[in-house]
Amino acid sequence: MATEDVRKRSSVANSIEMGAAEKKENGAGNITHEILDYEPTGWFEVTMMKTGNSLDGFIKKNNSAMKTITIFVFNGLVIGFFFACMYYWMTYSSDPLELCNGFGSLIAFLGIIYFFVIYFLVVKKFFGEWFERTVWTKVDSVSSYLWKIILFRWIFCLAILAAVAFFLYWDTKDAPERLISLLGLSLLLIMGFVFSKHPGRINWRSVSMGLLIQFLFGVIFIRWDTGRFALQCFSNKVATFLSYGVEGAGFVFGDLLVRQEQVFAFSTLPVIFFFSMLVEVLFFWGALQWFCLKLGRLLQVATATTVCESVIAVGNVFLGMTESILLIKPYLSVLTASELHVVMSSGFATVSGTILAAYIGFGAEPAHLVTASVMSAPAAVCFAKLLLPETKRSLTTVDNIQPVEIKEQSALSAATRGAAQGTALVLNIIANLVAFVSFIAFVNGVLGYCGGLLGDPDINLEWIFGKIFIPLSWMMGVPWDECELVGSLIGLKTVVNEFVAYQRMGEMKEAGLLSPRAELIATYALCGFTNPSSAGILIGAISSMAPNQTETLSSMAVRAFFAGCGICFMTACIAGILMPVGSFG
Repeated sequence: MATEDVRKRSSVANSIEMGAAEKKENGAGNITHEILDYEPTGWFEVTMMKTGNSLDGFIKKNNSAMKTITIFVFNGLVIGFFFACMYYWMTYSSDPLELCNGFGSLIAFLGIIYFFVIYFLVVKKFFGEWFERTVWTKVDSVSSYLWKIILFRWIFCLAILAAVAFFLYWDTKDAPERLISLLGLSLLLIMGFVFSKHPGRINWRSVSMGLLIQFLFGVIFIRWDTGRFALQCFSNKVATFLSYGVEGAGFVFGDLLVRQEQVFAFSTLPVIFFFSMLVEVLFFWGALQWFCLKLGRLLQVATATTVCESVIAVGNVFLGMTESILLIKPYLSVLTASELHVVMSSGFATVSGTILAAYIGFGAEPAHLVTASVMSAPAAVCFAKLLLPETKRSLTTVDNIQPVEIKEQSALSAATRGAAQGTALVLNIIANLVAFVSFIAFVNGVLGYCGGLLGDPDINLEWIFGKIFIPLSWMMGVPWDECELVGSLIGLKTVVNEFVAYQRMGEMKEAGLLSPRAELIATYALCGFTNPSSAGILIGAISSMAPNQTETLSSMAVRAFFAGCGICFMTACIAGILMPVGSFG
């Protein structure tokens, strides 16, 4: 029996070896074929397969009905929750109705959401073509006809200038020192015209409308009390939202480093992981692209720029300068020099929403940062088109803009990718801070040594930059006795980076060296990626996506860099003009 059992085992082993050799000879394709040809024999396997097939078939057959039922159930739950909250507020709560807190914030949020849902799914779907055919077409044709009349253009422009002049006179009659910022704005625009590459080809509609929209944003969010309150509310919600990232940081690094000692690298920068993940999820769902495209087309209609220019200007408000170019990645290779100049200038003039937490951690006011980002979008179109006007025909129009290809297969994979991308961003920030702060300390040591030999050991970079940028700071509206401090911040931001500048501004703010007005103007002037390292990053990113544009990018890099600086200073000047006494603190 033992011998027979051994023989059976030997034959089985030989058959397994022969089968393995045969499979190895035939390749992996036969294994896959065997798996695909597998037929279940057990009762449980057969039942589960039939159930799965019938369920898949039912879902595919009734996909439309199930989607409709899901939408109705979801909206029913939302409406039920709303009425439950309203009943509780009316019956038990004694809190006043405020649009920024409690039940009032729910009304505001749902009102905004359902306004857009009703507009796009009902109004535009059923009445959009009729409105465009019977109303918008006639308005567009009449306005185009009137705009061709030179006398009408002059009267229209003079009327706008007169309205702005009257508003500024009425608004600043009790604080005429605010008009000093108007001198800085005028000087920047004159310099933009003088150094324009093609001054005879400037599209004054793009320049003037971009400047007008920037001014209107300033009036709404800085001068108007209601708009300023709404902006404060929104910025507080942004700060609260970003603070949830501290929970994850506390779990990983411990409360000692995050909440008690509040070490910057462990308490502030990890929030970037959280926000970066959210941005990628919104990008995967298409919400971010849709939002940027809609706003970009509105800006394009107002400023007569191309869609790519407008979309990139709006995208830079929410995304980083390297992430936003993904919105127009398929068209980078065919953009004209002027369009590329707008892409680079708007990237330099704005900051990414993912790193607002870092600036807030340094002590910058969230309201100023949000306003600066919004106001810089139309300003980028204005100043970039002034320095480098369009001389060629654009190949990108409204009709051929296609959605961005999404590589992820699920929202979970997009979230994982976003969190992983935050690693590179955080490490980049840490590396820049460590390297540049150390370099500044080294340079200050050398300058102090050289100054000591001349009897003045207190000479450093801040002192030099403060002296150089005193005239610019004064023309932006900074009080004279604080111009040297703000000038040093502008110099640090331009030569090093904005992180170091905001970090130093936070120290000045804690020491009580800056007034609210100087702090506001400095926050706006520093809110941009105009520094040498960012220039290299942006050129490298665009060159990798469009190698044929490398030579064009290199030739306009310096011009775009100074355009980014000018845009930030323009935003600071308008903020200085419109800032009422005592606002924002």
